[in-house]
Amino acid sequence: MNAMIEQFVQTLAAGLTAGSLYGLTCVGLAMIFGIMRVINFAQGDFMMVGMYLAVWIAARLGGVHVFGAAAPFIAAILVAPVLFMAGSLLHRLLISRTTGLRAVGLSGEGHQAQLILTLGVALILQNGALILMGSSPVSIVSKLSSRAWEIPLLIDEDSTLFLNQARTISALVSIGVAFLLFRLIRQTGIGKSLRAAADNPEAATYVGIDVTRAHRIAFGLGAAIAGVAGALMVLSTPAQPFVGTDFIIIMYAGVVLGGIGSITGAFWGGMVIGVVQQLSTLVLPLQLQNAMVFLVFVLILLFRPQGLFGRTVERA
Repeated sequence: MNAMIEQFVQTLAAGLTAGSLYGLTCVGLAMIFGIMRVINFAQGDFMMVGMYLAVWIAARLGGVHVFGAAAPFIAAILVAPVLFMAGSLLHRLLISRTTGLRAVGLSGEGHQAQLILTLGVALILQNGALILMGSSPVSIVSKLSSRAWEIPLLIDEDSTLFLNQARTISALVSIGVAFLLFRLIRQTGIGKSLRAAADNPEAATYVGIDVTRAHRIAFGLGAAIAGVAGALMVLSTPAQPFVGTDFIIIMYAGVVLGGIGSITGAFWGGMVIGVVQQLSTLVLPLQLQNAMVFLVFVLILLFRPQGLFGRTVERA
């Protein structure tokens, strides 16, 4: 019995650390999907680009002794401004043509064009990475990845919880980044303009808010957050050109599960997915992890269609 409890606690801890990273990826998507109403198929590939950038930056920081084990996490922070600028530029050149007030007169409010456009961006990023980086998986080698903190459990004198240092620090950084983003959205002028642009773009324009600029910031932030999540994830998940495809469905599931339009809900949606995915391994084969995730997803939406933190909206 004690062994079963210890295994459950160990698996739950693994689910929480994985869920924190999933939550951050979902937050990045929620910035774009919730504010701009754009189905961005390239979001997983922004994460992939962040992984490769982190590997490149960490390799150079690792040669400087003063950075030591902190190099991967410094690399993750440095990835953010690069992806923000890249996302903002991509929005200025392409995405803005099919979103915002420009999409009002388009068929289906531009959603068909957005789907094709973001899918095209995803294919360009995937094949560009394949040409430049090759198909061989790469990752960041850190001494923290092979070390664990040992926390005694109060079950008996032999029961111990092992927390991988690299994954635990990555989870804490993910929570910190998500918290800073929540503060940005709730307590700053930029955040108010983003929320106004999300709620009613036309009304926001009437009160002097530049909706196109707000959408550009949202798209840049979404890309940056995906890049940071990828940079933190590459410590445990090798980077390869098509790794983003494995995560894009989980990202959308987390956003919908948390409630469309809720940044907080997106994080908790990703957290739920991580916990369910890991706990399912106690009773199911590894191959059925995602099947259990979507079973829970369907059950939650069956009883709460608006998601965990979503709001019901009455339509006339």
